[in-house]
This record gives sequence, structure tokens and C-alpha cells, in this order.
Amino acid sequence: MASEVTEATAPKPRGVKLCTICNARRAALKLFEDEIHRVIVDNHLFKPGERIAIGASGGKDSTVLAYVMSELNRRHDYGLDLFLLSIDEGITGYRDDSLETVKRNEIQYGLPLKVVSYKELYGWTMDEIVKLIVLLVFKALDRGAALLKVDKLVTGHNADDIAETVLLNILRGDIARLSRCTSITTGEDGPIPRCKPFKYTYEKEIVIYPCIYSPNAYRGFAREFIKDLERIRPRAIIDIIKSGEDFRISTFTKMPEQGNCERCGYISSQKWCKACVLLEGLNRGLPKLGIGRTRGFDNERNKDVKETNGTKSLESKQCGTLDF
Repeated sequence: MASEVTEATAPKPRGVKLCTICNARRAALKLFEDEIHRVIVDNHLFKPGERIAIGASGGKDSTVLAYVMSELNRRHDYGLDLFLLSIDEGITGYRDDSLETVKRNEIQYGLPLKVVSYKELYGWTMDEIVKLIVLLVFKALDRGAALLKVDKLVTGHNADDIAETVLLNILRGDIARLSRCTSITTGEDGPIPRCKPFKYTYEKEIVIYPCIYSPNAYRGFAREFIKDLERIRPRAIIDIIKSGEDFRISTFTKMPEQGNCERCGYISSQKWCKACVLLEGLNRGLPKLGIGRTRGFDNERNKDVKETNGTKSLESKQCGTLDF
């Protein structure tokens, strides 16, 4: 349980002796926390007085992240104003338990909680748009963070996640994403940068760290491949991340330029970001629009705009409006 985190790291009462196992456990937890502290300090992730949103799903990564950020902020006097930010996708029976976990975290760690729903942001629930879950979660986190007026958003992406992303981008030949997927801080040119304090932390360390564990089966091929590599060579995960960090792009390679979505204003390499394209497809009754390449989308969009004969531009509408 999440309460075990607090119990395991609570100060030892005077006169109470701990057994060898408990002492070893306490030392391991302290070592884990010190490692995260070094990553934060060495990479200058935060400044005193900043408002920081913690992406909280109620799973193992974000539950541990919430506790560790709260504990390190208190212990080392970071001077940060911390918030929990959780997304309710609107899937019946899916998010209920994890949201309850986040609400318990709010009480246990004394951190204000903001829950943002897809219905509130996009006008759709995930029962209606199942296939858009990952993309819309990240977009919702950005918008929820903006509502909180925070300076940075921290997520629970660990070393395994980043190594998987490196491999996936190599397999897809996605040079643009490969060049930035290993960054500990991303979106610095946007309104709210994202930080990954667990960048060098193995998933197995997080599972061992006392918390509520929520199984998460995705990105199966890359994950299984990485686990096979780790069994052969334990440092394989960190080595993949280092390879991604050391990756150099030829000066002759044309890279997509990062700009802003004309519709919602968030970072995008296209005129419209992927989330807006997908939501536009749903609103027009074309749910597959934007799932593949979006090259033909601009032509369709321009055609529709011309047919409106001077009616209000699509770009002026907010994400998720239903009156197209």
C-alpha cells in the first residue's frame, strides 16, 4: 500500500532497535531517495519558488514520484510549491480505483489535487474515443498544468520507459523524436517544460519501493526485448539511454521545426497538433482521421474552410468543441 512508503521511511523512535532486514530496507530506500536527489540537483531541474505539477495516475511510478518529491522537497528545502495533477479519461470502471489512490495521496502527502476530465477538456469521454488514450492524456496534462499555473510538470517516466522509447524511435526511423526522447527536460520552448526525475531509475527499483502497484502492459515488443537484454547484461537499459543521448544527427538532415498548433497553441511540428487533428476527425464523423500520416489533412481542412463561405474559422474553436 502507499502508506507503506511513509512507514518505511519514517524516523525510528528512540530506543527501538530494528532487525537486520528492516535496517537493510531502510538503507535501500535512503539510497533510492539520495539518487533521485542527485539527479534533481545535478541537472538543475527546479528553482526555489516554482510551482510544480506532479502527473499522478495512481500507479506505481507516479505514487512513488509524489512521495519522493514531497519528501525531498521537505528534507532538502527545495522551496517548491507541489501539486498533484490527475486525468480522468472517463472510462467506466478503469480509473475509479487509481483516482481513489491519488485522493489518498493528496491526504497522506499534504499535496493539493487537481483532477481534469476528458469530458471537461475535449467534450468526449474515453468510452467514446478509446483509441486516443495516450495522446490525449499528455495533452490533458499540459492543459491541466496550465490551469494550475505551474512552472514545470514532472512525470514518472523511468529508465525502462526511456530505453523503450529510444528503441521504438530507432525502429520507426523517427530521427526527430530520437534526438529529444532522452532529454531529462523537454518542452523548454513551450509554456510548461516537463521533467523526468526517474530518468536513470530502473522500473524494478520502483516496484521494490513500497507502493501500490498497477500493472501496465503496453509497448510490448520493445519492453520484452529490453527485459531480455537486461537479463543478459544488467546495464543494457542505461546503455540504451546513453546511446540515445550520444546520438548525433547529420548536419545535412532536414529536421522538422517545432512550432505551435494554430488551433490550441501547444507545441507541434505541424499546423495542427495530433490531438486537434484526431478530435477534428471525431467531430466530423471521421474517427480514423489523423491516426496515420496527416499529409492529406490540410487539403481536406482547406476544402471545408472554403465551403463555409466566410463562416467562423475552424482554428478559432477550442479543442473538443462539437459544433463543426
